[in-house]
Amino acid sequence: MNNYSVLVVDDEEIIRKTLKLDLKRKGYDVAIAENGEVAIEMLGVKNYDLIITDLVMDKMDGIGVLKEALRLNESAMVMILTGHATIKTAIDALRLGAADYMLKPYEKEEMFLRIENCLKNIELQKQVRLYENILPVCCKCNKIRDDTGKMHGDGEWMSLEVYLTKKAKVKVSHGFCKECYQEQTKNLTKT
Repeated sequence: MNNYSVLVVDDEEIIRKTLKLDLKRKGYDVAIAENGEVAIEMLGVKNYDLIITDLVMDKMDGIGVLKEALRLNESAMVMILTGHATIKTAIDALRLGAADYMLKPYEKEEMFLRIENCLKNIELQKQVRLYENILPVCCKCNKIRDDTGKMHGDGEWMSLEVYLTKKAKVKVSHGFCKECYQEQTKNLTKT
């Protein structure tokens, strides 16, 4: 499992500590913040993959945390967790980019299912961004040109495997297609 980072933001200590314990048991890297202001300070220092925030808090509410979290890291997933749900707040949160909206008290299994769905969306977003950026591909050798930070056309050519590992931080599994396997087998029997 990818070591995803999660920030839990809630003004109720019992919720923060319980969620932190539960998430750590599942293998997540977890940090906690007791209010929206502290969460924003933490988000200014580190990007978290998932932010689970209470909706109703003093000074900065969960909507404020949602807006600021997405401003600082547009690929972050934000889940609103609230005991004060209304249809209006749910619609507002989702329209503003919340990945999910869940009621307190929550059931652990449902919470983890929703968290897994949010994190799957992160992986899907990475793939989409990756494919959007893979435009310059050599027709002969299939290398990819990475123009990041350079004039268009001046980038470094690299293999797909190197590109995926270096740029997208995606682990590549190795194997042979049927044709390459047959060719490799022929080459091995010749030697």
